[in-house]
Formats: sequence, structure tokens, C-alpha cells
Amino acid sequence: MSGAQLAGPRPQSVLFACTFNAVRSPIAEGLGRRLFGREVYFASVGVKAGELDAFAVAAMDEIGVDISRFRPQTFENLEDMSFDLIVSLSPEAHHRALEFTRALALKAIYWPTLDPTAVEGSRELRLAAYRAVRDSLEARIKDLLAWRPAASV
Repeated sequence: MSGAQLAGPRPQSVLFACTFNAVRSPIAEGLGRRLFGREVYFASVGVKAGELDAFAVAAMDEIGVDISRFRPQTFENLEDMSFDLIVSLSPEAHHRALEFTRALALKAIYWPTLDPTAVEGSRELRLAAYRAVRDSLEARIKDLLAWRPAASV
């Protein structure tokens, strides 16, 4: 789904969801905040409780985004569910997101996203998988929310 396919105005609050809130969704949240600052509110959750992944931290650090203090949370830990859009990054998260759309007036979309923790091999090979996820999510977020670079002065 592209930004042009979203009906209505740009969402003002986006929740990214994955299985453990340890890799994909924290990366997406960090990217959203980097790209849009306070223009759009971003948060992330997991279906289950996880621990922040060191390779996710490293991949984000490469582009100047510090997620090292991020603390994974679950849907049940959310204090506020007033989001305009949930973007699910795993099948488990999408099923949970659809449950929320039954009771709340919000949209849910599914972006099947590779789980880079499944990649085995050298440190560099594994980090390359995290970079690919990061770069793919960045492109999708830019497209979805019609990101435009700030004008040069």
C-alpha cells in the first residue's frame, strides 16, 4: 500500500507491531521518528515480550538513530490505543492488530517483513540482513506517509 492508497489525510499516529517488539517494529518506530519528527506520532509493540536485539541497535546506529534505550512492550502494555493506523510486520502481529480493529476505529495494514534473526552466518552476513530490513522499512514508511525531504535554505 502506498501513501497515495491511504484514504484521507496522512495518519497522525502510527503503531508498528511485530512478534517480539525487539527488531522490526523498534527499527520502524525509530525510522518514523527520524523521518517525521513530531509531525507524526510513532510507537511500537509486540505480540509477546522480547528483548531488544543488539544487531537492530547496530543497524540503526549506522544511520545515526539510537534505539539502545528502547524497551519492548506488548499490546497489553499500551496505555493508549488511540492510533490512526497499525502497521503489522509479522503474521502474528497482524492477527492481533485485526482484533483491535474490531473494537476501535483504526486501520490495519500488513507489511510482510523478513525476520533477520533467522539469518545465520558471519556477523557481517547477519548485519546485512538487518540493514536490508531497515532500508526496506524506511522506503515503505516514506512511501506510505508521502515523505518529502526538507527544503534546503
